[in-house]
Amino acid sequence: MKSQFLLILLAIIAGAVLPLQAGLNVQLGKSVHQPIFAAFASFLIGTVGLVIYLFILKFDFSSIALTKSVSPVVWIAGILGAFYVAAVIILAPRLGTTLTFVLVVAGQMTVSLVLDHYGLLGLPVREINWQKLVGIVFIIAGVLLIRRF
Repeated sequence: MKSQFLLILLAIIAGAVLPLQAGLNVQLGKSVHQPIFAAFASFLIGTVGLVIYLFILKFDFSSIALTKSVSPVVWIAGILGAFYVAAVIILAPRLGTTLTFVLVVAGQMTVSLVLDHYGLLGLPVREINWQKLVGIVFIIAGVLLIRRF
């Protein structure tokens, strides 16, 4: 139970830092008049941070050779991450942080339901039920309320 609580807390914290990251990246993009530079800088600094973390973990860098066995499609994840960060940097000042992230969450929940329902990308199958669909309806209603007010 304690480990489940820690995982939930980690997920909440991960979600909480995204609007902070967006705001900071927007400021960086404005400073050079180019939001894509902010996305690049974010990934560059993030990469340096992750490399340092791998050294702290004493990661066996020779195991990188094992990635030859994965489908080339998995490398698209980096492009998807770059798209996400760049899109949020562009959208947040135009739509506002709240609307941007409620739309992001709506998109995440919709695709997550499909991935879970069909067990795509090697994820365990968790079928869509009416309760999950009601949750999506509430998210859409939230989007409409936030957009209106």
